Amino acid sequence: MNIFLLGGTKDATDIIKLIKDNFNDSYILTTTTTRYGGELSLSRGSDDVICKPLVKDEILKILSDGDFDFLIDATHPFASHISQTAIEISKIVDIEYIRFERPPFDLECVDTNSLYQVDSFVEAGRFIVEDLNRDNENVLHFAGANTMSDVLKYVNKDFFYPRVLNVKSSIVKCEELNIDPSHVLFMDGVSTKEDNMFLINKFNAKVIITKESGETGGLFEKISAANEFGIDIVLVDRPHINDLDEEYIINCLNELLIKLKH
Repeated sequence: MNIFLLGGTKDATDIIKLIKDNFNDSYILTTTTTRYGGELSLSRGSDDVICKPLVKDEILKILSDGDFDFLIDATHPFASHISQTAIEISKIVDIEYIRFERPPFDLECVDTNSLYQVDSFVEAGRFIVEDLNRDNENVLHFAGANTMSDVLKYVNKDFFYPRVLNVKSSIVKCEELNIDPSHVLFMDGVSTKEDNMFLINKFNAKVIITKESGETGGLFEKISAANEFGIDIVLVDRPHINDLDEEYIINCLNELLIKLKH
């Protein structure tokens, strides 16, 4: 069984291990946008990795030239453009598409009195400044490097503290946006509640920005930490993916295993 896996998430590395533990004759080619993601994929058993963003034509060529049985999309819930492209490609090359979609976070398990949901990162920035009136108070950005520019259309960068992966692409984005290097907080993987509390306290943050990335993305730890200090949480909801029918979606590893076995 040959798998083309769109990865770069913890979900993807879990899928690699699942397949390798259950299918001796499997071959997995994993794509990630960073070398760090590629190294994690190899460590979990991926046979090959491609460590760079791929455009549509590049993916088409790989799938057309190869003999793949499944295209498994385990990209981040906010990488909607990649999922949309993968769906289109799967129809062109006639390969079965599976979207591994981490379940949405259950907000009923946390205190939401100071939590505000918005539809985009531009809206998050606007909401912080115009609705919460936090334009001159410190904001912790717990939502990755790719979303910073949208927030900074409203939020003053002098009060902006992003937490990003310690990889070249994230560092370059911070430099391009002229973010003070002392404001850039580096991380490796999901942070604990205590890690988040430490940063909130250290930088006297009054707001955190995060995204609905599910429990896997550490959302519980972020919200719980913010609630300990009684500060505001601006939560960006997941984007809609066009043409993503329910029949494509799998939410757990056991369900995926059953699908692959059949």
